Amino acid sequence: MNRILAIVEREMRKFFRSPALMMASMIFPLVQLIILGNAFGGKITDARMGIVDQDGGTQALRIREAFDSVHATVRTFEAVPYDNDRQAMNDVRNGKIQGAVVIPPQYSRRVYEENHPRIALIVDNSDNFMSSTLEQKMTELTEALNQPTIEPRLLQKTALEVVELYPYIEYMKYLLPGSITLAMFVSVMIGGGMLYIDDKARGVHEGYLVTPITKAELVFGLNGAGAIKAGMTGVVITVIGSMLAGVGTLFNPVTVVGLIIMIGLTSVAFNTMMFLLMVRIEDPLVPRAMFGILNTLLFFPSGSIYPVQAFPWWLRLIAKADPFTYAVHGFKSLLLKEAGLSAILPDALYLSIFAFVTLAVAVPLFKRTL
Repeated sequence: MNRILAIVEREMRKFFRSPALMMASMIFPLVQLIILGNAFGGKITDARMGIVDQDGGTQALRIREAFDSVHATVRTFEAVPYDNDRQAMNDVRNGKIQGAVVIPPQYSRRVYEENHPRIALIVDNSDNFMSSTLEQKMTELTEALNQPTIEPRLLQKTALEVVELYPYIEYMKYLLPGSITLAMFVSVMIGGGMLYIDDKARGVHEGYLVTPITKAELVFGLNGAGAIKAGMTGVVITVIGSMLAGVGTLFNPVTVVGLIIMIGLTSVAFNTMMFLLMVRIEDPLVPRAMFGILNTLLFFPSGSIYPVQAFPWWLRLIAKADPFTYAVHGFKSLLLKEAGLSAILPDALYLSIFAFVTLAVAVPLFKRTL
């Protein structure tokens, strides 16, 4: 352990002596958070919409049939049946479904009586793209339901009531989780990957080879130092970004605990991934050339700037394997939704497994020779 700590101390001393590296890993994500305010195009498909039928009448059946028609044609969403509205609302909050429609009791009767029939749409408005799409599609659906039937006496006017789980979420807030994740990645790329290759090119690692430090100790020491750098960046960007975006959930004790967990696991996962990519590279120009590719390949498919449901199938496969996806979802659940620790459990589990696997592969690949 003393040998590992010595490597960590050496890496951290070098890092603090280069403030330009620290600033470079933080400025770009902050600039993106402040400047980037426009939505990206894309058509949402295959969103999961819960339906709670508390009526069971013929008019409720028309709504369910309309859902089937939407899924069969434009495929904006697919219906997921629920027994009660509370469970549907909790699943919307936790991200298991993207929205839910509640058909209240006596709905069909109110339609026939022309007594202000209403249905409710529950949306997760922490994601403005998804909620606006669902609201638009449900508005079109209710307008179709309001069209006169063959018999005028059955004329109905169904009103759609949108239930938003959160106050209005500005795009800067929506982009904050992605900016935190990107800042940590930039820190790992600059303070970990590039410095690691530069040290090899300068012959710094030759000094390690004449010591009794084992290969595993070298890997753990270098990864530990890189994770600490990324974690520090994550904390700074989380605090500054939350203040800039006006996110008040940062002061919730449960949120703070969750953020510490997510920052720690994200730092380790990103650093082990970067170390695995750089472990056999010798040319210092390679990581600089890889930066743009990795940034595009990992950041944009993560759902940080647009919902994953708008991606083609092959890009969704990348998103499922991308550690960015789980980091962004975890930060979003904590900062925008206050969903609690249970909501980030799958994200934390994936990041832990990802870090363990990449580190296990990197150790045997590391060469303790010139």
